[in-house]
Amino acid sequence: MSRNIFIIDYRMGNLFSVYKRLKRFSNNIKISEDYNEIKKADKIILPGVGHFGKAMQNIKNLKLTDTLNELAINKKIPVLGICLGMQIMTKFSEEGNITGLGWFDAKVVKFKHTNNSYKNPHIGWNNLIVTKKSLIFEGLPEHHEFYFVHSYHLKTNVESIISAETEYEYKFVSAIENGNIFGVQFHPEKSHEYGDLIFNNFLKI
Repeated sequence: MSRNIFIIDYRMGNLFSVYKRLKRFSNNIKISEDYNEIKKADKIILPGVGHFGKAMQNIKNLKLTDTLNELAINKKIPVLGICLGMQIMTKFSEEGNITGLGWFDAKVVKFKHTNNSYKNPHIGWNNLIVTKKSLIFEGLPEHHEFYFVHSYHLKTNVESIISAETEYEYKFVSAIENGNIFGVQFHPEKSHEYGDLIFNNFLKI
């Protein structure tokens, strides 16, 4: 198992609940915003709850962009993005009308419901429609549920990067994957045994 697993602190919350859950599986979990320290990472996790535009501004202010690109794109270390952490991996978001890290050919859009029984934000438990085999879904039973809290969702025309979808009036992308980079819209740290399975699988990669 990796020796340097970093949760990236770009000041958007949800850090410590992710840290607490991951500590169940490894003693090598660190939280950091220091790009010089993060350069030593064997794996990185991008958590996050909040505004896309603010997140990208914080990443820029903390001078993390080049380090994250170097680790994810050039060194190809395993990366897991959670909720907002997944969304900032895309090219663009309607939330703030701002560009993201651009690791995935995708954009982030607001839920547009026609049925008033579907509220925004989407809050609660939903299952995944797994669309391709993934290391982080290894051992996931047919009947499962994950916890979601979000007002925006990912949209892409590149089907090969979609690893799971979820139904909330209409299907939206709830997990993405391309090589070493993984993203989930749901919160594993709040999803009990199924979230633990995701974390444990990621740490084994």
